[in-house]
Amino acid sequence: MACRAALWVGLEDFHRRGGKCVGEVEALDWWVMLGKKVLKDLLQQSDNRNCADCGAHSPKWASPTIGVFICLKCCSAHRSLGPNVSKVLSVTIDEWAEEEINAMVEVGGNSSANSIYEAHVPKGVKPGPDASLEHRTKFIRSKYEFQEFLNTGLKISNNAKGTLQASPSKKMSFRAPSSSSVPKPELPEGAIGHLKITILQGANLVVCDMLSSDPYVVVSLGDQTAQTAVQNSNLNPIWNEELMLSVPKDYGPVKVQVYDYDTFSADDIMGEAEIDIQPMMTSVMAYGDASMFGDMQIGKWLKSHDNALLEDSVVNIVDGKIKQEVSLQLKNVQSGIIYLEVEWIPP
Repeated sequence: MACRAALWVGLEDFHRRGGKCVGEVEALDWWVMLGKKVLKDLLQQSDNRNCADCGAHSPKWASPTIGVFICLKCCSAHRSLGPNVSKVLSVTIDEWAEEEINAMVEVGGNSSANSIYEAHVPKGVKPGPDASLEHRTKFIRSKYEFQEFLNTGLKISNNAKGTLQASPSKKMSFRAPSSSSVPKPELPEGAIGHLKITILQGANLVVCDMLSSDPYVVVSLGDQTAQTAVQNSNLNPIWNEELMLSVPKDYGPVKVQVYDYDTFSADDIMGEAEIDIQPMMTSVMAYGDASMFGDMQIGKWLKSHDNALLEDSVVNIVDGKIKQEVSLQLKNVQSGIIYLEVEWIPP
């Protein structure tokens, strides 16, 4: 947020001067100075003070293709991947293009990138600051080129501008946290059970601020609402957050809305969709105690022009629980997908 604010202030200052030269400094030079300031601000983030790959202190190199800050030793391994996978630049020496700086801001820092690229790193695989070049290279190739540590089914591709986007051509599948991670709430009067809605990931969300967005998801059923945490500067956020809603006897659809968090103004809507829970509830009524059955398909919500489904949504019994994976194309916006899982929690 601070980096984006710095860039915004700089742009306002530039336009206030009519987009012309500032004193004897050419506009191009002014942009270079602004870019260096943005990079400096990014480096001051706590997660960027250590190399994204080995943890070495005070990295001075970066990969705008990926959006991470790295140390000199890991830089050599990144160069071996080729610029299509990882273009490496010095933070202090090299000249940066505007789109390269924008890409670093959009990713949001090492923690944001590693939450995706290191979602499932086996113990002892990640190198430390004193690791050999061979160890670093093997890890870095596995991490970025082969993408071995991503959530199952997720694929990251580089678009023309160098920023990262989740590929919509392949369905994303995530392992949701166990149901024991959220305590079962008391059942309100008149309710017949609960829905545990796990917001998994967003993909290709729209830009609401200058360079990115700070999205969060709100789900509602009747007068109830619940929301996720805000993901700063991230168009492909991973939440894996569980939200709980009680189901009244006269239930309607679950509304899903994505917002961009703004500090000084009203939050912008980034798209919306609805979940028809009738197929889920019909399956619940038909099968009752799901723990008595083995894993099987028991229902389906079909994709149509009247709903926001990317594909048919199947209701399954999995490990004695009734669950449904849902992929939603957000409405009233140019792009945006939300992946989630719905689980029935009996009274």
